[in-house]
Amino acid sequence: MAVGGPGGQFRPLESGDPASVASYRLAARLGSGGMGTVYLSYTPGGHPIALKTIRPELSEDPEFRRRFRQEVEAAKRVQGLYTAPVIDYDVEGTRPWLATAYVPGPSLAAAVAEHGPLPAPSVLLLLAGMAEALSVIHGAGIVHRDLKPSNVLLASDGPRVIDFGIARAADATALTGTGVSVGTPAFMSPEQAAGKEITPASDVFALGQVAAFAGRGQGAYGDGPSHAVLYRIVHEEPDLEGLPEQLRFVRECLAKDPARRPTPARIVELCQEASPTPLRQSGTWLPEAIAADITQRVSASAALAAAPKPAPAGPPPTAPLTHLSSAAPASPASHTPPPPAHAAPTATAAHVPSTPVPGYGPPPVPHAPAPGYGPPTGPRPPYGPPTGPQPPFGQQPWRPTPLPPRRNRAGKWIGIGVAAVAAFVWLSSCASVLLDITGKADDGDTTSSSSSSPVAGDGTRPRPDPKPVTYRGINIPEGYYVRFADSPPKPLYDDVGAAYAEGSDFYYQGGDFGGPATLGSPGEKIVLLNNAEDASLTTCREDTRYAKSVTLTQVSTGSHLCVHTTSGHIALITFKGTAPKGDPSDYVSVDLTIWRNAEEPTDG
Repeated sequence: MAVGGPGGQFRPLESGDPASVASYRLAARLGSGGMGTVYLSYTPGGHPIALKTIRPELSEDPEFRRRFRQEVEAAKRVQGLYTAPVIDYDVEGTRPWLATAYVPGPSLAAAVAEHGPLPAPSVLLLLAGMAEALSVIHGAGIVHRDLKPSNVLLASDGPRVIDFGIARAADATALTGTGVSVGTPAFMSPEQAAGKEITPASDVFALGQVAAFAGRGQGAYGDGPSHAVLYRIVHEEPDLEGLPEQLRFVRECLAKDPARRPTPARIVELCQEASPTPLRQSGTWLPEAIAADITQRVSASAALAAAPKPAPAGPPPTAPLTHLSSAAPASPASHTPPPPAHAAPTATAAHVPSTPVPGYGPPPVPHAPAPGYGPPTGPRPPYGPPTGPQPPFGQQPWRPTPLPPRRNRAGKWIGIGVAAVAAFVWLSSCASVLLDITGKADDGDTTSSSSSSPVAGDGTRPRPDPKPVTYRGINIPEGYYVRFADSPPKPLYDDVGAAYAEGSDFYYQGGDFGGPATLGSPGEKIVLLNNAEDASLTTCREDTRYAKSVTLTQVSTGSHLCVHTTSGHIALITFKGTAPKGDPSDYVSVDLTIWRNAEEPTDG
C-alpha cells in the first residue's frame, strides 16, 4: 500500500475519516488500498507512525479477525532493520487497526513511475536490504504473500518491507474480490498463481520480480490483463532484457521450481559478489531526485507535528434573564476535553509547508446557541402566573409548555369495539365463500391448482423463482472452474482437475490428447439453447436436453447455456468469446446469471 504523495504531500482527512483512533489523533491520510486506509499520527514522544484501519467488510468476517490476530502477534516479533516495526494495535475492537513506524519515503512503485528505473548500484542495495527483511520475516514464521513495489518503501538509510503477513489474513475471507488468490498477479509465484502451497520460496520469486521492476521499469513477465500475466508466469521464461548485467543473477529467483530458488541469505551474497565495492547503506544510495523527495516528506511530517493544537472552544453566551429583578447565574464553560498530549491537528490542505506555520489549519468553530433559544441554565420560575413585574414585549421569559387537558377515552373504546364487530362479520362472510368454493371443488370440479404451478421435466414441482444475480466479464482460464455459490464467482484451480474438483459448478477444459476444448459441469446437466429459445429461468427449467459438456466449436459469441448443479443452483451462461489472437493465455469469457437454490438439490 503506497503511502504519502509526491513531494512530501499528505492528503487531508476526508468527511468519512475518523478524527482519532484509540488515543491517536489522526493528522493526515497517507494512502488507501484493498485492506484499508493508512493515516499519519504520532506517538506520545512525537515520533510519526503509520496507522492502518481495516475495512469494515473485512472486520465483520470472524475468520479474517482470527487470522489477523495471529499475523499481528507474529509481526510483533519482526524487528529487522529493513522492516517497519509494529508500534501498537487493536485486533478486538469494532474496527481493527495496526500502527507501525512511519517511513518518510516514497514506495518503489511511485519512485520508478516518477523517476524511472533505478541504477544498478541502487538495485543491488535494494535487493540486499529486502533479502535481509525476508530473512527476519520468514524467521518469525511469516510468508509475506504480497511482496510488490508498492509494499517496499524507500528511506534514506535503505528500503523497508511493509504489510508482511496481512495478505494471509485476507486469504481467509471471500471479501477480497475476484481473482485466483490473494496477492498481486504480476508479482505472484507460479505456485501461488496455480493455487498451490505457498512457502518462503514464493516470496523469493516475488523478490526477483520486484528486482526486475526496479532495474528495467517493468516486471519480468510484462503487463496486460491479469490472466495473461499469470499464464506467462506459469508457462513462460522471464524477460530480463534491459536489466544491467550485474543483476542477471535475478533469473535464479524466478525459477519455476521453488526448490531451485536461492535463499534470502544467498541473495545477499549474490548482491555482494555483483557489486564492485562493498555494499554499504547510506544517505546517498538513491538518485538525487528520490533523495530530495524523502527530505520533503521529512519536513512535511515535522511541520504537522509542530503545528499548534486547535484552540479549545470558548464558553457559551450567558443565559438570558428570567426576571428583570434578578439574573440567572451563567452556566459553566462546556467544551470538548483537549486531545492527548501526543495528538496532532488534522491536516486541512493537500500540501503542508516545509516550515511550521502558526495556526496551521483552522481551529474548530465553537457552536453556541442563539441567545434566548431553549431553556436557560439558571433556575426556572415557579409554575403559574409570575408574581413579580413582567418584562417588556419581546423579552418574555421561557416557560414550560402547559400540559394538555386529559382526554375522555370512552369514545376511543367504543370505536374499537365497533371495528372489532365489523371485522368479525367480514371474516365470517369470507369463510362462508371459501367453504362454498371448496365444496364445489369436492363435488366434481376437475380444475386443479397445479395449473398455476407447472411441473418440471423430471416430474418435480419447481421452487418459487429466486432473485437472479448477474456477474459480467468473468474470464475462466483453461483448467479452472467457478462455483455459483461464490459472490462473485472467481476462477479456481485444483490439481485433480476442474471437472472433478469439489464444489465445481462450471469449468473450461482445454483439449487433451487431441480432443476438443469443452465447457462443462460436473452435474452433467448443461443445455445449449437454440436461437429461438428465450434465455430465462423458465426455459432453463423446462428444457431437459441435458448434455455432459459442450465443445467450443458448438458455441459462438452470444450463445446461451443453462447449467443445473447438484446443489440446486441454476445458471444462464452467456458465452462472450475466447482469448484474442496473439494472446499467449487460454481462457473463455462469460457472463453469469445465477438463480441460487432454484430447485431441489440432488445427490449428483
